[in-house]
Parts: sequence; C-alpha cells; structure tokens
Amino acid sequence: MSGKIKIKINGKLRAYVQAPLLLGVILLLVNLWIYFIDLRAGVILTAFVAVYVFTMVCMLVFARPAMNAELISFATEYGQIQKQLLKELELPHALLDESGRILWMNREFEKLDSKERFQNKNIHSVMPEMKRELFPDDDTVKEIDLVFFEKEYRARIKRIALNDMAKLTEGKEDAAYDGYMYAVYLFDRTALNLALKELDNQSVTVGYIYIDNYEEALQSVEDVGRSLLGAFIDRQVNQYIGDLDGIVRKMEKDKYFVILRKSALNQAREDKFKLLEDVKGINIGNEISVTLSIGMGIGGLTYAQNCEFARNAIDLALGRGGDQAVVKNKDNLSYYGGKSQAKETTTRVRARVKAQALEEIISTRDRIFVMGHRNGDMDSFGAMAGIKAAAQSLQKSCYIVLDEITPSLQPLVDLYKGHTEYEEGSIVSPQQALELSDANCAVVVVDVNRPSITECPELLKRCKTIVVLDHHRQGQETIENATLSYVEPNASSACEMVSEILQYINNGVKFKGVVADCLYSGIVMDTQSFTTKTGVRTFEAAAFLRRNGADVTRVRKMFREDAADYMAKAEAVRNAEVYRKEYVISYCKSEGLKSPTVVAAQAANDLLNINGVKASFVMTEYQGQIFISARSIDEVNVQIIMEKLGGGGHINSSGAQLKNTTAEAAVIVVKNTLDTMIQEGEI
Repeated sequence: MSGKIKIKINGKLRAYVQAPLLLGVILLLVNLWIYFIDLRAGVILTAFVAVYVFTMVCMLVFARPAMNAELISFATEYGQIQKQLLKELELPHALLDESGRILWMNREFEKLDSKERFQNKNIHSVMPEMKRELFPDDDTVKEIDLVFFEKEYRARIKRIALNDMAKLTEGKEDAAYDGYMYAVYLFDRTALNLALKELDNQSVTVGYIYIDNYEEALQSVEDVGRSLLGAFIDRQVNQYIGDLDGIVRKMEKDKYFVILRKSALNQAREDKFKLLEDVKGINIGNEISVTLSIGMGIGGLTYAQNCEFARNAIDLALGRGGDQAVVKNKDNLSYYGGKSQAKETTTRVRARVKAQALEEIISTRDRIFVMGHRNGDMDSFGAMAGIKAAAQSLQKSCYIVLDEITPSLQPLVDLYKGHTEYEEGSIVSPQQALELSDANCAVVVVDVNRPSITECPELLKRCKTIVVLDHHRQGQETIENATLSYVEPNASSACEMVSEILQYINNGVKFKGVVADCLYSGIVMDTQSFTTKTGVRTFEAAAFLRRNGADVTRVRKMFREDAADYMAKAEAVRNAEVYRKEYVISYCKSEGLKSPTVVAAQAANDLLNINGVKASFVMTEYQGQIFISARSIDEVNVQIIMEKLGGGGHINSSGAQLKNTTAEAAVIVVKNTLDTMIQEGEI
C-alpha cells in the first residue's frame, strides 16, 4: 500500500487511550509539589515518573499499530457477522436505488421467487403495487399492502442517505456522498389477514323482515286458504334464513327478526336476496303477490348499534315502496330489489293519523314555513299552497319559501297572487325566511326529502320542528330528526297527499278555488293528465278538489306550451336513439327555452309511446350542468338507475344531474350504467 491506514478513534475508546497520558501529567505536577516537602522523596518519585512516562511512550509508539490492527480485525469480523445476520434474517429485506431498482436482497427475499427474477430489476415490474411515487421523500416510513404469489404482505419502505452510510462505514466526519437508497422490509400478513377476515365473517348482523301487503294479500284469498298462505310465507322465510345458517323469529303476524353471520349476509347479497322473488312466487289463488321489505344492520360497534342500523334500513325500505332489501352500515347503504311497482293502498287511515299530528304541530307553533325543492314545479307549489290554507284555517301565520320562479311555474304563481284574498308578503325568499324564523317555528317540507336540494337547507337547521310530506322514494340522503315524516311512494304526487290531509285537519279545511287549482295542477302534472301513477285515491283527491272549485279549463290553459318548447320537444323525439332495442336515449337543445328541464321531461314522456320501449332518457344542458330526465311505465325502475348517477326520484319518474361533463359524455355514462346493471341483473 502507498500509505498507512489512518483510523480516527472517537468516543469512549479515545478517552481510554488518553487517560494514562493525563494521569502522567498529573503525576509530574504532584512530583514538583513533593520536592518542596522532601527532596529525597521527590527524587524517588521522579525516578518512578520517568519509568512510567517511558513505558507509556513505548506503548503508544510501538503498540499503536498492533492496536490498530486489532481494531481493524474486530471491525471486519463485526461487519462480516452483521452482514451474515442480515443475510440470514428471517424477514425479506432488500436495498433499492433511487429509481427502485433492486441492488441487494437477503435470502428470505430470494425465496419469494428465483433470484434471477429480482436481480437488477425494478421492483415495480415484479410487484406492481410498489410504485415509485409511493416511496418516502423524507425520513418517514411508508407502508404499502401488496399481494405476491397469493400471499399478502405489508411492505415498509425507509429512505437511507448515502452520506450517513459513509460515516458509519468509514468513520469520517467529512465524508460527503450525495444520493440515497431505499430499504424495503416485507411482513407476511397472510395468516393474520385470514384470521381477521374469518373473525369479521363470524361477526353478528341483525335484521328485520316485514310483509308489505299482508292484509291485502289475505283478503284476496278465500277464507280456507288464508292460513295456508301465511304458512307458505313462514316456510319460505324460515327455509331461506335456515339455509344461511341463521336464526329467524316471528315477532308479529307480518314481522320477523333475523340474526345472521356476516358471511351469510354476504351470501344473501350475492344472490340479490332471492327471498324477495321466492315469496312473490307464492300463489295459492291470491290475486295480489306478496312482497317483503328487508332491513339489515352491519358494521356497528355494538349489537345495539347494528339493531339501530337495521331499524333505519327497514324504515328506508318501506319508505321506498317496499319489495326490496336495504343493508346499512356506518358509512353507506346498499339497495337490492325494488323492481316492481308499489301497490296502492286504498285505506286512508295513515293519512288521517298524519293529518291529526300535523294539525297539532301547526297549532302549537307561532309561525309556519313551507318549502319545496329548488327549481320548484306545480306539484311542489300546489302542495305549499295547500299547507298554507291549512295553517290559515288554524289561524296561524304561514310563509311560502320560494326563491327563483321557473317560467313553467310562473303562470300558477301569478294565478295564486292574483286572487283577491292573497296575503301580500306571504311568499318570501330563503333569506327573508331565515330572518323571520325563531325557536318556536316549524318548517313543512313538501315534494322532497333530500335536504341538500330543498329551497333553503339552512332553515332546516334553524327550526327545531320539521315536517316532511313527500311521494318520492327515500334515498341515502334524508332529512334527519323530522318531528313528523309522511313519505308515501304509492301516492301520485305531493298534491294528492296534501289534498287527503286537508280533509282531516280542523274538520275539513275550507279553501278557495285558486288553492284547488294549484293542487289540481300538481296532480295533473305528475300524473301526466291522469295517465301514469294514478290510483283510486288519486281520482278521489281530484274529485275532492273539483268539489272545492278547481277549474279544469283554467288548469289546462296553464299547461299550454310555447312554440319554441314544442319544436324543441319534437326535435328531441325525432333524434332519439334506440339502445338495446328497449331503451331510448335523446338530447334536448336548451337554446332559446325558458325551462329546458321541463321540455326534456315532456320529451321523455312522449318517447314512452314508442312500441317496445321500457324506459327513456333525455338529457339537456341547464345552469352549466347536464340534467337527465328518466321515465318508464311499469317494466323498469328508473329510480335505481338514476341513483347510480347520484340522482333519484320515483320508480317510473326520476332524474339526475351531472356536473363538469358534456351531453355526449352523459350519453356514454347512461349507456355504461345500463350495460352494468343489465349484466348484474339489477334491471
């Protein structure tokens, strides 16, 4: 070698080497002090100090190379042992360069696959989950879950600066190396994840099963067959839950309580809750098919919380019209079934009970606010006018909250304001409503049950008493903490519901013909002139309004269209595309139209007149968004289709709004949604 190896000794070892020299200096000082005390003692101590210093100098001069050699030997042996231990570490470990290329690996890492598969390869090409952008950029440790050869691992990645490594290996404080490496450790979590999954599958879920139309189904069977029908339903429910290794107990004649393992619930979700179809297939002469509503709670921290989730789920299933299953956990909801048209109930008992509760609420509040959804239509405004009439009959102040009046609604609002008994200032803006509201006010929400699309969502937070009257099926977003909730998906419109309620408030509310016109207009609009979603109670409500002065001719004139609207609707029908032979998709131009969304909805209704069409979808651009109007007659539930796109509505009249997109892209989204749902058997 051209030069000597210099080892810089630091730390405790340096202190041990320098200690004898420091003691020698102290001994010389002591020796000088002894001379002042006794000369002979000083001479003797001087001789001893000379021997001591000579010995120390010889050791430092002649023994230092041997000591350096021993240190180098120890460091080498220690490094080899450390390297061997790292090589034989039972944890897969590898070193990567800055780009993620594998530079070194221990034996356990090699055992994952052949060494040739890893050597000098980028780890991303071997383990796709290990993306370079996921590596840490500082001293933090990043964790990545990955699957390799059917085994589950958690990878921990730490960045190591080469400058720090140089100091450790060379012992130089002034070492300057740029760059860094990555150390990767793989922890096998296959067995742990399997155990956690098995534990999760064994967790308990609870649920409720309700028979939607038990009394109606029994009435359609002869007396001798009624007990047999109930026995068949019990057998189907018990057999289905028994096959899932669950427990079912009958609480009432039409209600069951269910306990299942989570794995069994997942099995039921995979078969789309086949029990719904099994029970509908029961036929012993009953004219009405039996339908079920199922609510399941899962993922709660306690059994009580799961039970609460199940209660919320069954309420939601019933509120959406029944014949479906709803699974609720802490974060979201899942819907299954709901393909059939909900059966209308002929009894008004529920309407009478809700009317009495509403009367009590209105009577005990100082001020009442009533509002519908944004971009209100005739159904929402008619229902608001009806609630205001009820409040007036109880001698309570009532304000209609209305922001922007759409062109299609303007004629009805003008008719209402033009009445001689119209109270000036009873129609207020959302801001005025917030200023007038206080703790002893109530807000009645009509024709909508989603708080985000109400006319004034802030008013729901301001008023402690909330009443919801709606005919749309409930979705995941609902108005919480409602004092009174009357959601009836079987009803044709909110105006029909309000018309029924008015007959039971204050022994029958007496109102003028203009209010009857508003309510009648809402029913006509939502039923398309009594051609869709029309039942016995719809005609009874219409007859009640006619007796109270509803003018059919005046209402019909309000539904007349502008020439531009009529031609735009005709153009949308002409350019319609038939998709999968059963669905029609079209686009309605919005230029020059006052209410493009209304025209699009009318075009969707007209497209249903084409033979063989199950559902229609018409898109239009409005306020920077793409509005989708979906319509069907009875073969397809367009609500569940629109819910996939973030919308909702009724089983055969729904809609959705798409932001930051174009009409062409919206058409593709609708087609892809139809393809997916058809493939999965949802429609």
